[in-house]
Amino acid sequence: MANENKNIITAEQEIKLRKPFEDYVGKIQKKIDGLRVEGTDKVISLQNDIDAIKRDRVLTKGEKETAISEKRVQLEKAKGIEEKNKGEIEKLISDAESYLNQHFDKEYYQPIKASCKREKEAAKERYNKKIAQLKQEHTTTSASLSDSQEIKDEKYVYKNKLFDAKMKRDKDFQDIKDRKHAAYTYKYHMIDLLRMSKFTFMESQAQKWENYKYSFNRKTFLLQNGLYIAIILIFVMLCIITPIVKKQPLLTYSNVLNVFQQASPRMFLALGVAGLILLTGTDLSIGRMVGMGITTATIIMHQGPNTGSVFGHIFDFTSMPVAARVILALFMCVIMCTFFTTIAGFFTAKFKMHPFISTMANMLVIFGLMTYATKGVSFGAIESTIPNMIIPKINGFPTIILWAVVAIIIVWFIWNKTTFGKNLYAVGGNPEAAAVSGISVFRVTVGAFIMAGILYGFGSWLECARMFGSGSAAYGQGWEMDAIAACVVGGVSFTGGIGKISGVVVGVFIFTALTYSLTILGIDANLQFVFSGIIILVAVTLDCLKYVQKK
Repeated sequence: MANENKNIITAEQEIKLRKPFEDYVGKIQKKIDGLRVEGTDKVISLQNDIDAIKRDRVLTKGEKETAISEKRVQLEKAKGIEEKNKGEIEKLISDAESYLNQHFDKEYYQPIKASCKREKEAAKERYNKKIAQLKQEHTTTSASLSDSQEIKDEKYVYKNKLFDAKMKRDKDFQDIKDRKHAAYTYKYHMIDLLRMSKFTFMESQAQKWENYKYSFNRKTFLLQNGLYIAIILIFVMLCIITPIVKKQPLLTYSNVLNVFQQASPRMFLALGVAGLILLTGTDLSIGRMVGMGITTATIIMHQGPNTGSVFGHIFDFTSMPVAARVILALFMCVIMCTFFTTIAGFFTAKFKMHPFISTMANMLVIFGLMTYATKGVSFGAIESTIPNMIIPKINGFPTIILWAVVAIIIVWFIWNKTTFGKNLYAVGGNPEAAAVSGISVFRVTVGAFIMAGILYGFGSWLECARMFGSGSAAYGQGWEMDAIAACVVGGVSFTGGIGKISGVVVGVFIFTALTYSLTILGIDANLQFVFSGIIILVAVTLDCLKYVQKK
């Protein structure tokens, strides 16, 4: 043990190893700081002064202009000095970096890294010896006891001692890990001062990788990614099994495009309900909205006069230009879906009604009205030219995918770059705190439902074009489960305020690809619901575990 300690670098020895770098780079840093005083430092200071003057409400407009003009004269002078000293500063930085590249790794980091490895081995050995000692003491003490309560107390004490030993070992491991990480980042700390936080791409990536390794936790990683790993393994198994069973490969260009094509309309639905889940809500009426939208779109874009009636009236839009019918169909889909989602949003926001209830009511009303109005019949095909107008295939590539890409970009922008998006996260995370900070919870909630309705309308319109019509009130049954499940699998938490658009996209593709793969393999559609149910259950369980862990 004494020999091992000799090979371990102490804190004092580490300071000595670090000193040559501090001296060499520190000397250069002083020269650079001196060159920056009248140049870069003054430029930054004057720019801050100008910004402060612009914000100053005490000064008059004329006083502001005079003060800013004076500062700008000084700023130009400082920029001139900065430009003059730029070459010399770059030369000094290059000298310091060259020294670090030649000596830092070999003379400092690698010795510390090797020392940390020996420290960890020593910590393990100390832990094992402590466990053996505790076990021996426990065995000796237990042998001398006869009273059952005393034996029980001794077991409890022994268990606590084992726990303390484990905690001491974990603390030692963390200290060693911290030391190694600090040694690695010390080089970048010096570069940071030299370059004023300007790193090259490779340096930034190296730091990100080091930080990832430093903060990596196996339990957290499996909690966050375990479901994805399991699904990937399932897909790998399906890719192996399908050629054996069906004599055709699963992972082909054609199949991938088919998955993307099927996922595109569903993407709109998932993006819509994701905003509601972000508010700790949901929407049970999505499937019925799709049925209503696709029926409406089919009636308007129908090939010739409609054969079915709505409330006893047969509609005929053939006198309208095809392009006008396409636009009207989209408009009506969006209006009708938004009308019903706004109603649900109003009741949810105004009366604090749970979205489960308000959207379930919507589901029943929509299905009842649509079935009664249309007698549940299918309205046949739409004009054959319309799909090529909306979602043409260019060299075999289905452009319906581009519609989904545009929707993803727009919703991502709304969530991440607008005040409404930030308020959405705030209300979802803590509505009471959001209200206190001046955010209108009512407007945000209704706004989320309106956005969902617009997306549902677009999704059902695209689905109508993809399926060449065939709209009926029963179409879309169960789609709400797919949309909600895609969001949950994608990491949009039902606890509220947590979720990313990228997760929603991944979730939609996972579910669509899984359904498509199981269909090709010939798995019964009813059994596919079993797979979906298991995935949903696991996803929500992991989400709950993450929430409990945070609490």
